[in-house]
Amino acid sequence: MTATAFVNARLLDPASGLDAVGTLVVEGERIAAFGPAIEPPAGASIVDCKGLCLAPGLVDMRVAVGEPGEEERETILSASRSAAAGGITALAMLPNTIPVIDDIAGLEFVARRAREAKLVKIFAFGAVTRGTAGSELAEMGLLAEAGAVGFTDGLRAIADALLMRRALSYARVFGKAIFQHPEEPRLAEGGQMNEGEIATRLGLAGIPPAAEIIMLERDLRLVELTGGRYHASHLSTGEGVELIRQAKRAGLPVTCDTAPPYFALSETDIGEYRTFAKLSPPLRTDADRREIIAGIVDGTIDAIASDHAPQGQDAKRLPFAAAAPGVIGLETLLPVALELHHKGAIGLLELLRRLTVAPADILGLPLGRLQVGAAADLVIFDLDRPWVVDAGQFRSKSKNSPFDGRPVCGRAVMTVVDGRIVYQSE
Repeated sequence: MTATAFVNARLLDPASGLDAVGTLVVEGERIAAFGPAIEPPAGASIVDCKGLCLAPGLVDMRVAVGEPGEEERETILSASRSAAAGGITALAMLPNTIPVIDDIAGLEFVARRAREAKLVKIFAFGAVTRGTAGSELAEMGLLAEAGAVGFTDGLRAIADALLMRRALSYARVFGKAIFQHPEEPRLAEGGQMNEGEIATRLGLAGIPPAAEIIMLERDLRLVELTGGRYHASHLSTGEGVELIRQAKRAGLPVTCDTAPPYFALSETDIGEYRTFAKLSPPLRTDADRREIIAGIVDGTIDAIASDHAPQGQDAKRLPFAAAAPGVIGLETLLPVALELHHKGAIGLLELLRRLTVAPADILGLPLGRLQVGAAADLVIFDLDRPWVVDAGQFRSKSKNSPFDGRPVCGRAVMTVVDGRIVYQSE
């Protein structure tokens, strides 16, 4: 078995707090040794990292893919290529496909297509309700047994309180969490952007912050009632962050994530009806944006996910009210998140924790760590490399990035999955 030694690397492991220049040795699919005093074994292939950062590969816990059913938006192969280019070595795919992943056949399809792609590791959520229709629970036990990493209706909120209570209770039996899109659907119905002065000026129907807050308040009561594990996806409001903060202080089994648009953009970025900045939940105020950052910094927000939601030109090149919500994010997850570090808001290891070991732990995956014997899933990135986002160059089938044209700093230069190089920058 030929070994590969990554030498002259800045080794970064958020799980152990390691930040030191050294060598990491891979044998086969596993990490064999790493540290500042490690010497490459005789005959090993040498990869000189030239002082660049070497960290566990990113784990993206919220990715929408069009396959099966809407392959023109994104396939498992195109999403895999895009993820690899972004330094992501594992991702969790939402069940909102056609048909919905609400049975074992759906999970098996994703696993088979991921094996055929032979790039990044792809896991899948099972739907909470059949067809994500919100009326009848899916076969959660069978889905858990077949490898679902959790349960969610993905792009749809679980609106029925009794159904949510039962889902939390059942998921607890199988050791899984319910991942909620926290938005009260009746309050959000017909809304196009954050409710407020800008929406009024643009003549667009608003979605009030209360849509997120009311749903979170209800769900947290149900968590208290059932003891089930609960995860709030893509938090967008400062008050939502505070609710999760209080729930954690009370000892409830609650976690949450946000996505780069919610700490890097605000409602003002919609400008003159810019549909690439139309999201669900919508971009909020600058005060909310600052509160999201505060939640990331103090650990209230456990993870940062791309919230990758590809949409074709025909769904975005429309009047704002008719355009589909959602943005792509696999190749901008790392550089936009690194803005928080470059601006001095958070240490590099703490930021990487929210991109690696924290999402892996929430999903129950043994990933996101530099550990002897662990899978050699790695990202090598240039922390200080400046570049300008060009969505036209992305490997995703869709190009709906709100960060197109944005100057950023930091980029993946190599991605390794199970010891194989799956991406290398030119």
